Amino acid sequence: MKVYVEKPKCTGCQHCKDVCPVSVFELRDRTKQDEVNADVAPPEMQWKGQSDPAVVQKWGQVQDGHKHFADTNDGTSGGISVAVNGSACILCQACLIQCEGECIVIDDEAGNTYHSIYQ
Repeated sequence: MKVYVEKPKCTGCQHCKDVCPVSVFELRDRTKQDEVNADVAPPEMQWKGQSDPAVVQKWGQVQDGHKHFADTNDGTSGGISVAVNGSACILCQACLIQCEGECIVIDDEAGNTYHSIYQ
C-alpha cells in the first residue's frame, strides 16, 4: 500500500490521524520541510511552503476549533499530515472520508488509486 498526503492541500485538521486505526499519519511542523516531506508524495505534492489557494479560501476562515494552516501541531490540530506508516494501511478509508483538504491518496497493490472526498 502506498499512502501519501498532497501537502499543499493539507489544512492540518488532524482528522486523518484521529480516525486511522493503524497509525499511518503524524502531524509535523510546517516549517520543517524535510520532516514534512518524509512520505512518498510525488515532488509536485510535497511541501514547498505554500498552501493551495483554493483550500485556504475554503477553510481559512472556518471557526470549527481546528487551527487550520497553523505552523505547529498542538496535539489537536495544526501542522501538516505525513503518512509515516503507509505500509500499515488496511484501506478502511476512514481518512479519505474525514480529510478536510481532500489531500490523501492511497494506491493499493492492485493498481487502484483512492482520493479523499470530504463528507
